[in-house]
Amino acid sequence: MATQYISVKETAEILNCSEQYVRQLLRYGEISGERISSRWIVASESVQNYGIKREDTSLSIPDHGRRALGKPDLKALSFFSGCMGLDLGLEKEGIHVLLACEIDTAARKTIETNRPDMALIGDIRDYSAGEIREKAGLSSSDEIDVMVGGPPCQAFSSAGKRQGFNDERGNVFLTFIDLIIELKPRFAVIENVRGLLSAPLKHRPHEMRGNKFPPLSQDEQRGGALLFITQRLKDAGYSVSFNLYNAANFGSPQQRERVIMTCSRDREKLPYLTPTHAEKSLYELPKWRTLREALEGLPKDGHHFVKFPEKRLKYYRLLKPGQYWRNLPEELHQEALGASYHAGGGKTGFYRRLAWDKPAPTLVTHPAMPATDLAHPEEDRPLSIEEYKRIQELPDDWIIAGTLLEQYRQVGNAVPCSLGRAVARMLLSHLRGEPPVNYPDFPYSRYHKTDDVSWMSDMGCFEESSTKQLSLNLV
Repeated sequence: MATQYISVKETAEILNCSEQYVRQLLRYGEISGERISSRWIVASESVQNYGIKREDTSLSIPDHGRRALGKPDLKALSFFSGCMGLDLGLEKEGIHVLLACEIDTAARKTIETNRPDMALIGDIRDYSAGEIREKAGLSSSDEIDVMVGGPPCQAFSSAGKRQGFNDERGNVFLTFIDLIIELKPRFAVIENVRGLLSAPLKHRPHEMRGNKFPPLSQDEQRGGALLFITQRLKDAGYSVSFNLYNAANFGSPQQRERVIMTCSRDREKLPYLTPTHAEKSLYELPKWRTLREALEGLPKDGHHFVKFPEKRLKYYRLLKPGQYWRNLPEELHQEALGASYHAGGGKTGFYRRLAWDKPAPTLVTHPAMPATDLAHPEEDRPLSIEEYKRIQELPDDWIIAGTLLEQYRQVGNAVPCSLGRAVARMLLSHLRGEPPVNYPDFPYSRYHKTDDVSWMSDMGCFEESSTKQLSLNLV
């Protein structure tokens, strides 16, 4: 995808700072851009990934142990917790999270504000298995029922540089796997982006491929990272099951696709998650929840949101719910998109008003970027933090800490609570010995062959493809 550029003025409006400060960020390399003659143009992706960092000692939360007394029946430890969307889903089904692990300052404040009695630790690499047990208030003999975590996904995202385990963030993924093996929970749940299915163990830059270079090694082949992870877990005695799931199939008012890997210490392969909704009432399931349903009852006042630059607002005012740039008068297409008009791809993210009667698209970490706009269906503004929380199914009273941009980043990166609930229901059914419900050929996502059996077969691991899951077929 070609790099999208915006002006210094637009950047200042998005970041809520002065144009002079933007130029300073460019000079110091905090955001990236190009200088053309005497003016700067700014790479929009770098603005999306940047949050203005203000010194705020009130956001500095020290690591601490669990403050609550007593131990629940079902105990979970959470890693790379963010604003706890996945964890809230587990809690709603009766699995209690004793410890959260997070390094982001604003997310730590969010966790501390909403769950002050929960243990909170920082960098996963700074703690041994024994120290983690101690912080969670667990003895060496206490059973850990579930470990959950979504290691940083940028290392595997198709939108990034695909550095995989060469990336510092990829390394913490392996640390997480090592901790699972050492702490020996009954179940482990790993969440990540679709890019994990194709990420190599070792990334070779595209400019170093082709006839002039040696063939890709086994470590550089697609899927090597996931194959390495699954083999490591199996060698430690865990079964492994995974699939790519669209959150809309589990009651989320959002089409968000994530890989969910579930592992069991008893070596019995866990079933796929059971859908509760379907796009077209497949298997007589309820239809996908819509944006209108998600926002129902949300007060119209008290919303917090970034603003669209005035230059783009004039085009939004011409669009109706569910429309995007192609619905503008044809003579305005090139003017509205600028240099992006000549770029490849469908450009479906430009000037996008959400539809009332469909799920929202995947929430992004900044709703006012030129190529990933998420505008309210009718109002001339991006989606607000309050609307983001409804779409991710966070409670209205769940406080998201930090600056406005930090709040967008946290909620935009969250796992919809419905996916957490679906994981919990599957684990609890397994513990009760109940046969899982299976809907044959159910389209869990837009893509095919993303389940572990098909994926392993494509990778040449035919032994895995012969493994069948116990299921109760509903036809």
